[in-house]
Amino acid sequence: MKITIQHLTKIFPSRTKGGKAVHAVEDMNIEIPSGKLVGLLGPSGCGKSTTLFMLSGLESPSSGKILFDDQDVTTLAAEKRGVGLVFQNYALYPHMTVEQNIRFPLDNMRIKKEEGNARALDAARLVQIEDLMARKPSELSGGQQQRVAIARALVKMPNVLLLDEPLSNLDARLRLQTREEIKRIQRTTGITTVFVTHDQEEAMSICDIMVVMKLGVMQQIGAPQDIYDDPNNLFVANFLGTPPINIFKGRIEGGRVYIGGEAVAETHYGDREVYVGIRPEGFIYNEDGALTLNVDHIEVMGRDKSVVSTHESSTKPTVRCIIDSDVALPQDAATLRFNIKPYKLFLFDAETEERLR
Repeated sequence: MKITIQHLTKIFPSRTKGGKAVHAVEDMNIEIPSGKLVGLLGPSGCGKSTTLFMLSGLESPSSGKILFDDQDVTTLAAEKRGVGLVFQNYALYPHMTVEQNIRFPLDNMRIKKEEGNARALDAARLVQIEDLMARKPSELSGGQQQRVAIARALVKMPNVLLLDEPLSNLDARLRLQTREEIKRIQRTTGITTVFVTHDQEEAMSICDIMVVMKLGVMQQIGAPQDIYDDPNNLFVANFLGTPPINIFKGRIEGGRVYIGGEAVAETHYGDREVYVGIRPEGFIYNEDGALTLNVDHIEVMGRDKSVVSTHESSTKPTVRCIIDSDVALPQDAATLRFNIKPYKLFLFDAETEERLR
């Protein structure tokens, strides 16, 4: 099922007299290919959950259109859209067994009991909880409850699966395990899936396509690695990456990019003030390198080393450089010098924060 979003906008009126209306989603245009897993990513309040609720029919757009394949579903009731929705709080019925929770949508659809039982078991097998069918939600772990919620959404055989922060209530180990399960289930079923999260690592690990949002406005859409390697603006560059990108106040003079008094790269752009973004893996240790950093300490992390340092032009308290563990560094050095990999360095206009390309 292909999803097309055309000029989608959602405006919430002010809750106080004379206050400003809130533009939760502003003129969004996206085409989601059939069978893909798409992540809506951004900080709290960016409009990602509102977008999901408009796709589901739980919220009505202020303007714009939503199409499932060629059908305009913008004003179609939620129950007629053929979507499965999983909330972050699971919303399981505590008095029902796992089997009854999974089968509940089919009971509402008046599916015959034998068929409903068979479909519930198929859904349970898909999420690997078929041996828990007789238990109540209170007898399950958080990860198991999440699987029940996913099975309940899938049992209807939806055209579209919508997941709203589905891993936010799980601990770190379960988050990793469950996100791998979500990707496996999505690939197995081939259902077009929209996944809302504020966790960029989560989105990058499982999504085919990622949509980065800020204050209701889509900032960039594309494959996760493509966005990481080629961010549109300073916000996107800052939001993606663990450890995060290093940002320096810099300038362009005479075809060279300067950080402080040191020229770190050449460029064809004219003279101007810029922000210089350098990914942590973009540094190459060289005793005659272009950029000097004040070393705080070095963390040895097995396959690589993390040089934690400072620089007067950095916009962040520390600068982090990740280099191979077999690179020999001077012991107890107060400063180290680095060259910069050109494809790991990004320039952003100091005023607009847009990427210079």
